[in-house]
Amino acid sequence: MKKLLIPVLLISAFFFSCNTETSDGSLSQSPNFVLMFIDDMGYGDIGVYGATGFETPNLDKMAAEGMRFTNFYAAQPVCSASRAGILTGCYPNRIGISGALFPYDNIGINPNETTIAEMLKTKGYSTAIFGKWHLGHHKKFLPLQNGFDEYVGLPYSNDMWPLDNVGQPLPEGHNRNSFPNLPLIEGNEPVDFITSLKKQDTLTTLYTEKAVDFINRNADKPFFLYIPHSMGHIPLGVSDKFRGKTKKGKYGDVMEEIDWSVGQIENALKANGIAENTVFIFTTDNGPWLNFGNHGGSAGGLREGKTTSWEGGQRVPFIIKWPGHAPAGTICNKLACAIDILPSFAKLASANLPELKIDGVDITALWQGNFDAEPRKDILFYYGKNNLNAVRKGNWKLVLPHTWASYEAKPGQDGHGGPRIRKTVESPELYNMMRDPGEQFNVIEYYPEKAEEIMKLVESTRAELGDLNVGVEKGSGSREIGRDE
Repeated sequence: MKKLLIPVLLISAFFFSCNTETSDGSLSQSPNFVLMFIDDMGYGDIGVYGATGFETPNLDKMAAEGMRFTNFYAAQPVCSASRAGILTGCYPNRIGISGALFPYDNIGINPNETTIAEMLKTKGYSTAIFGKWHLGHHKKFLPLQNGFDEYVGLPYSNDMWPLDNVGQPLPEGHNRNSFPNLPLIEGNEPVDFITSLKKQDTLTTLYTEKAVDFINRNADKPFFLYIPHSMGHIPLGVSDKFRGKTKKGKYGDVMEEIDWSVGQIENALKANGIAENTVFIFTTDNGPWLNFGNHGGSAGGLREGKTTSWEGGQRVPFIIKWPGHAPAGTICNKLACAIDILPSFAKLASANLPELKIDGVDITALWQGNFDAEPRKDILFYYGKNNLNAVRKGNWKLVLPHTWASYEAKPGQDGHGGPRIRKTVESPELYNMMRDPGEQFNVIEYYPEKAEEIMKLVESTRAELGDLNVGVEKGSGSREIGRDE
């Protein structure tokens, strides 16, 4: 049976230009999927989203030839949780993943959860990840045990090493002194260690070259390529070909190298004659790490940044290019979330959804320009271990009582982080996202009925998923994280 599969896939790849939709809206021939996922890149860090001081011509072209979203949200405003959400279609707290996993953790993604890669493998897809994993570094949690055929990258964030953010030794007693050297893993084993900023400089180009090679080797069959770049997480690394090229210093240089990476992927798809049959998505894991000043990104006028439940923490850029399907040069203002990518890929590949409940919805109607559709009605803003800090429903966002670390302080510079200020929302606040995306004007006294309406969703969510802000540790739908015991 396996021998017969190869010529069938070759024939279908040859006739990719004859894609048609079936009566249920799915495609008669499955597309390839490329998902580029950037670390700590803010809403305002792409030209078409208002970036200044550097250029992103490839991303701007991708938006001109495809579609960009203005109300797209990461699953949570932090590393591991965000990655869990995009790969499983679940709010990360549903599957027990929160915050950022560290080298000393013995936890990771539960093998009972289904990733995009595992789902697409059932439809004959080749799968690869080149970049940051961050869903558990023990072997049982690594990509090859979670649906991926190939993996080259870091198992967690590039600052989880025994050096500071400018590559210097840490003071005695610092908690990171006990961290191991940062491993570069191929398959299941380390093949090198990132022990200096000079080696950090190689990561974006390395991941890009691996991705291009994968496309070249798999152009005759359907594939899923996941490229979660380590940059622009601090410590920033950039190759010599982009160092010193922008007016915005090292962060701008990093952004231009990421834009170059987009161009390299586009070129490889075109060179192999498969660009027309590929869904290419670019998005980010959370908002910018603002207290790092000139080594951090821009929230594009949104409030706060990474690790907060304000818009700057979780609203992120999203661009999709899907020739012949996503209308060129369009802007979608409808609500969407990273957890919607898995069910959308399932629809296009005619794959079965995971057996366990997911939270994502199929948004392919939006991708194809049907803006009368409204597949997603609301967004849940969870953070911390399991704290429900806000809920957005339509154009309204109800911010619930919670405490957060604010960036309203003097930022650091050149890789050194500045202080953050502890602040608290004492009582519910209501914001109109259409008129006030910067969340400056609490209008709950004018629209109490809107707050009451959203509170009904809050209560049902707390029952299903829990909310530590009100002492509910878990809900009826909570599942366990994976453990290496």
